[in-house]
Amino acid sequence: MARHGEDIIGHSDLAPFFKVANASDVTIDTPENRKGDALRSWVRALSGFQKEALVRSARTGDTWRLVSDEGPYLNGHDAAPCPLAFLSTGMVASFMNEIFALAKIQGVAIRKLKLTQDNFYTMKGSMQRRTMVGGAENIDLKVEIDCDLDDAALMEFLVSATYASPINGLMRERIESLFKLGKNGRELPTADANELSGALLPDPGDHFAKVRPSPSDLTLVAPVGLTPKKEVDLGTNAGGSSLTDEQNRRLNVGAIAVMRDDGIKDIQQMLYSPHGTSFRFLSSEDGRAPDANTLISAGIGFCFMTQFGRFVSMLNLNLPDYRVVQDTHFSLGGASGGTGESGSADPIETHVYLETTEPDEMAQEMLDISEKTCFLHAFCKTDLKTKLKVIRV
Repeated sequence: MARHGEDIIGHSDLAPFFKVANASDVTIDTPENRKGDALRSWVRALSGFQKEALVRSARTGDTWRLVSDEGPYLNGHDAAPCPLAFLSTGMVASFMNEIFALAKIQGVAIRKLKLTQDNFYTMKGSMQRRTMVGGAENIDLKVEIDCDLDDAALMEFLVSATYASPINGLMRERIESLFKLGKNGRELPTADANELSGALLPDPGDHFAKVRPSPSDLTLVAPVGLTPKKEVDLGTNAGGSSLTDEQNRRLNVGAIAVMRDDGIKDIQQMLYSPHGTSFRFLSSEDGRAPDANTLISAGIGFCFMTQFGRFVSMLNLNLPDYRVVQDTHFSLGGASGGTGESGSADPIETHVYLETTEPDEMAQEMLDISEKTCFLHAFCKTDLKTKLKVIRV
């Protein structure tokens, strides 16, 4: 089946991920840091389902450039990780941060640790009839660990560590996202989507093109190969399967994380359903690789952008260019940030910029359908639990 759009990522001379050396020239800033970390993500469509994000964190001061693509299930080029891979890798990185931080606080010696996480999502309904809705399900987390805690103490320790993660705030409460909408340079009211108060932020336009990479010897992301096959209820692997009108499918994205000797987390993302390519990510909180909150924030923005592209391609609508500015607000980690509290988060705030010849009502519907079909906005709206399985090694 023909691929959708040009493979801009695959043909680019730029590394797919890098720290931005000239964030001030690009003019990306951060929102007010009201909880502990505030991240602003600029995300733009490149071609087809390929997207580019710049994410700046108030906590770290770093700005990262990241890219995303889709595989054959969306007729993509598979040139970069899919959007859901970013949330899974950021989430497992955040859990690992809190486990090691809590162990240090409590004086627990961890000799070995490997985390295997599975995230599940659903897509049901018809796009033509406007009944299609994305959903999110509970997370499975297998912890392979060598430490001296007894079984009861170890389970309590791990539960406390996962609750301490900042992403806990997006999981444990039903958070409704907020939006502003712009079309062809003017602001429109939202229709069904919850409207964010205040003014529409300036459109980043072509400022993405100003980025310069900081030098690094690390390969921050790379394809590993096809993910091993796994049986998933209602799973799919057919080409173009995510573009069919009637859907009742279940997605399964995995992440396997270990800590390297140099303190960088090595995470392999697994795409079980729809079946696709596995990518290896690096993550750290010290600026050598993208931090957990950056990966999570990029994933939410990428997933939301994919839904615009999917909707307009399935209905043959005009949307030659579109971008978002997204703000995410997280607390510090309960252990890593020393708060001693469960992680929390504010609603996602997203400013949408559409360039289209479609009428205003269709621009509003593009936003509404994209919000309703976005797996990661569904993740925020759903009260989710992490189901732990512990294996001693």
